[in-house]
Amino acid sequence: MRIGIFFGGPAREREISYAGGKTAYENIDKALFTPVLVFVDSLGNFILTDESTLYHASIRAFYPGPAFREGGFEVYIESLQQQLSQAELEALMHGIGTPIQPQDFKKYFDFAFIILHGPDCEDGAIQGLMEWHKMPYMGPGLLGSAVSIDKILQNEQIARANGQQKKMKVVRWEEWHGGDVNAIFEAAKAAVGLPIVVKAPHQGSSIGVAIVKEDSATAFAAAMNQCFFSLEIKSDDWKSWSEAEKHAFAQRIGNLDESIGYPVVIQETGETIYHPIDLIEKLDSSLFSSHVSLLSVNAEDQVLLEEFMTGQEFSCGVIQDNDGTVIALPPTEIAKMDENQTFDFKTKYKLNVTRKFIPVRTVLENNQKIQYNIALVFEKLGMNAVARIDGFLTPDGRVLLHDPNTLPGMSPTSLIFKQMAEIGLDVTHAITYLIRQSLRERIRTGKDTVHLRQLLAALDVKIEQKLAELTFQSVEFEATTEAYIEARRTFSQLSASGKVKPTAVLKISDEEKYELPVSLLFKDTIEDVLEMISQPLHPLIEETREKAKNITRRFVG
Repeated sequence: MRIGIFFGGPAREREISYAGGKTAYENIDKALFTPVLVFVDSLGNFILTDESTLYHASIRAFYPGPAFREGGFEVYIESLQQQLSQAELEALMHGIGTPIQPQDFKKYFDFAFIILHGPDCEDGAIQGLMEWHKMPYMGPGLLGSAVSIDKILQNEQIARANGQQKKMKVVRWEEWHGGDVNAIFEAAKAAVGLPIVVKAPHQGSSIGVAIVKEDSATAFAAAMNQCFFSLEIKSDDWKSWSEAEKHAFAQRIGNLDESIGYPVVIQETGETIYHPIDLIEKLDSSLFSSHVSLLSVNAEDQVLLEEFMTGQEFSCGVIQDNDGTVIALPPTEIAKMDENQTFDFKTKYKLNVTRKFIPVRTVLENNQKIQYNIALVFEKLGMNAVARIDGFLTPDGRVLLHDPNTLPGMSPTSLIFKQMAEIGLDVTHAITYLIRQSLRERIRTGKDTVHLRQLLAALDVKIEQKLAELTFQSVEFEATTEAYIEARRTFSQLSASGKVKPTAVLKISDEEKYELPVSLLFKDTIEDVLEMISQPLHPLIEETREKAKNITRRFVG
């Protein structure tokens, strides 16, 4: 099967998608699939490209690339859309590959492996595009995607599914913009208490999340503006800044993990600004009385306020057996080394400030309760194939869920891969599962059924043939950080070849060696591995492996 790997996209999480594209390309089973890379730019163009595109520091490094760093600014393509003619944009796209149209997808691939995040990508938009053009795709379908991108709706639906009680309040832009900050803050405290968790309801990867801990209307206003993707610049501050400070500010707005992103609208005039240079020129030449208000063109229209939850924070993946049976994987506890640290975008992807424990450090019954609630919500919210759902285990034993994620991030050490490893699937097996089960779920929609059944039957034959022909190969390594990292890389390369079934062997000495289960290759450090090899298997892991044994046999043998 030819697998179109879709990465990039228009959302603020596009760099996470970019990294996921590399993971999928490097780890997809080459004996079963031919990977076809499809870069999706932030204007919504689909560009067939090659593997060289994957090996840059970021998207901006190759598209639009160094030639467009006017004034020393790194920009995404949306900052140039007013400058470039259609012919120039076409030339830029052809510089990294071949633009294609959705009606031609079938010429190039048989299945869309979507690693795109956020609005337009996890909300049913691209899923609907795929269904319109009869292209099977990875992940949940239209209903599960639409519900799971909307944090306000999902809170309501989760409460209906499992009866959980969680305080929340919604503030609309019309209410906030020009409203009485103190009055809104007082109403928020009355509704949810302090601290207040403030969320942009349609973002992923914890972008647009802030926590107001102190009784301060000023701090509350800053959090609200952050999550509305609004920014205020005081005129006196701007005038006092050096050119270097203005440059750094204008660049920071374009860094999607820390600011609102271009294009922006100057609210006082309604003018849209696309490029950092234009923003500096506009602010230098304008005579605003006290401040300038900037608003992202993709600003949120409402913000969700939630009560602050205390307890053990966890994230739990969900998969399905062939018959649709829902199986919650062992949940991962996310323990912050600094209790004042918010588990936001930077904490997840850039800072080493958390430790992961599988399962959650609690009694077996609580872990089982987490799995039960996760599976229930997955099913009741209309999700299928795969999802990751986050939550808290409170000190009094309640399970409170939030933020279903229908297209989880896909770095090689992402939580979904760590949890699938607990049932014996490495990254290559997990990718094969995601393709195969998503294809099975697309058949259930009753569209293009005969063709999809043929694809599925052919894939199942290939999987069985491949498992029968595999040869075994040991990957031996010593108990050092460098050897552990190298062994993981070698293991992954061998597995992705589709010709070898690798086995990891940890050598403590010539007399002491351990054949490691796949799950131990997904621990954060070699110290974690050494700690785990002396411990008995957790009963929850044992239970989950038994529930998932048909899945493991299908993909691992």
